[in-house]
Amino acid sequence: MAENRKVNVEEAAEKAMKEHKGNGKQFVIWIAALIVGAVLGWQQIPALDALFNFVASVFTRLFQFIAVPTIALAVITTLSMLGAKRETGRIFAHAVTYTMLTTIAAAAVGLGLYLWIAPGNLPADAVGAGAANVPQNLGKLSYYDHFLSVIPNNLLQPFIAGNVLSVLIIAAMVGLGLAFMPKSENRDALLKVIMGAQELLFTLIRALLYALPVGIVAFAGQLAAQISAGVIVGTLGKYVAVVMGGNFIQAFIVLPIFLLLRGLNPLKVFKAMSPALAVALFTKSSAATLPVTLASAENNLKAKKAVSRFVLPICTTINMNGCAAFILVTSLFLMQNAGFELSMGTMITWLFIAVFAAIGNAGVPMGCYFLTLSLMSSVGAPLGIMGIILPIYTIIDMIETAENVWSDSCVCAMTDHDLEGKLEDSGDEIEAVG
Repeated sequence: MAENRKVNVEEAAEKAMKEHKGNGKQFVIWIAALIVGAVLGWQQIPALDALFNFVASVFTRLFQFIAVPTIALAVITTLSMLGAKRETGRIFAHAVTYTMLTTIAAAAVGLGLYLWIAPGNLPADAVGAGAANVPQNLGKLSYYDHFLSVIPNNLLQPFIAGNVLSVLIIAAMVGLGLAFMPKSENRDALLKVIMGAQELLFTLIRALLYALPVGIVAFAGQLAAQISAGVIVGTLGKYVAVVMGGNFIQAFIVLPIFLLLRGLNPLKVFKAMSPALAVALFTKSSAATLPVTLASAENNLKAKKAVSRFVLPICTTINMNGCAAFILVTSLFLMQNAGFELSMGTMITWLFIAVFAAIGNAGVPMGCYFLTLSLMSSVGAPLGIMGIILPIYTIIDMIETAENVWSDSCVCAMTDHDLEGKLEDSGDEIEAVG
């Protein structure tokens, strides 16, 4: 018996060493891919740029294809196993608490920088010219319409349209329905099919990760070509400084402080989640990045599947640190240009509006931009400024999405750490199906 236990320990240690070496090798490959892509993209070779655009589009479509079923199956299987158990409430409470704290902190950082840097008003003729770039049909979208679009009216449409929040609602209802169904052969058969589909899905995710360095070369090359061609430029220096500065402070100072306060090593968490952060940077969609985020959390961070497959899909839709800061800063900037009186009370009010608006935002490309556009159209702010912001929003969206996924990763890591040793039963069940 003692010899068998010793062999098991040695095998586990050897496996851990191999995984550690594999993760380190993967990290080096990803960095190399970023550098190679950036150097090639900066050369401005038309044929190569066209190839990068094609490969980047292929990988973006693959991520979008796999993202929606990943969200649905992860939430369904986790809730069906946890159900009404006390662990469900614990996981949900920790995830929501950390989400609210980090999102409010992100908005507060953005507000502080806005007051410090104090961007000025834009010339009226520039605002008028920018109005031509504003998507007209979205400028008339009300905030009520935004929330109404989340409520599903049939089963298939949210999956076809990729409406992440609607899919999450459907998945939560199905998962809780399975949890509360009387145990029967039909329920067991249905669960086996769903869990088998999830196992197939994660096999596809692993295959996609192997090919991902090729995609990273293309994404990096595409971005470098845009910067070299002068696509991502703008005259809104102070505004951009506020938005970008807030993102970097939140990502590299505030979130690491949260991790340190919970007894976690920020560098270790960052390295473990680096594949997901790189994908988020280039796909500009936290929902599309979710498959890689889940794989990184479970394989590299070693988060319990009962936690990762419940927390991360929820965080993908409600934990929007970068979006909250963008909505707040951009709204204040537009209202300032419209001549609104921005008292401290008004700015604090808009801080919470931005936080709750970000929580209701879908994790898709340009989601924050369109949501801000809707909010500002309802208060009569000059939407022409949104047209001026549009050409530089590509880089803003990239940084925001990476910050959102980094925040999701931190919330997952903290929740997993807090509940260490308290989810053995549920965790084993989820482990068995993954």
